[in-house]
Amino acid sequence: MEAGVLVIIFALLVLFAFLGLGVWATVKVVGAAKRGVDRTITQARRTVEDTTLRAKSLGQVGVTASLAQLRLGLRTSMRATQQALQEGVRSDPSLKESIGLFERLSTHGRELDDELRRLEQEPDRRRIADMLPDLRERTAKITQSADSLRWAARERARRFADDDLSSLSEQIEVESGALRDWSRESVDDLAAAAAAWDAGVRDGAPTPPAAAPGPAQAQTQAQAQAGQAGQAGQAGQAGQAEAQPAALNPSAPAASYPWQKSSRPETTT
Repeated sequence: MEAGVLVIIFALLVLFAFLGLGVWATVKVVGAAKRGVDRTITQARRTVEDTTLRAKSLGQVGVTASLAQLRLGLRTSMRATQQALQEGVRSDPSLKESIGLFERLSTHGRELDDELRRLEQEPDRRRIADMLPDLRERTAKITQSADSLRWAARERARRFADDDLSSLSEQIEVESGALRDWSRESVDDLAAAAAAWDAGVRDGAPTPPAAAPGPAQAQTQAQAQAGQAGQAGQAGQAGQAEAQPAALNPSAPAASYPWQKSSRPETTT
């Protein structure tokens, strides 16, 4: 009975765990989809607004065209700087401080953009014309600061790329010179010399492997060996000459013994 209750409780816990995991996954998917939709809507709204501003700056004259030009230049500069900093911070973390400064600058940029948008609906065009010099000055300050950050980040990235390319070129030149050095000993010769040295160490005679003799040394050794061979040949010939008696020398008389008969003298008649 107790075992059955434990099995049921365990099954319920597993079921609730799967249900909780499913709910969490559903919430995450819905949140990601919502963020994607919001991003798409924001981009579409931005594209439509930029197109409208471009049309106003080109198709109209007067205060309306001036306000549209100010807004279009401000938005273009801020967007380009934001994109450059976000791409650069991935490879250069030191740009985080620049991103912090840009966020503070973006606050002033959004306030100016909202003010320019409200002025587009203002019916008093004369009053707006009086405000245009101040609006242009504020817009120029913000765009110049954004441009300065953007170009500094790009020049920094290009400098890093040039330094890396120079270092890579030097390494390639060194490697190319090493590959063209045909006079060096091969790896197999070095491995054989190392094996011979290890064998000498194990045998108790740690003598370094003898270097290959040069051409002059090899010729001297060959001459010495030839001289030793000539001396050995002369010594052998002298020994053979001493062992063999000359043919004209008389032979030694044979030894006589008491029991031998004396030879008869020859008679001459």
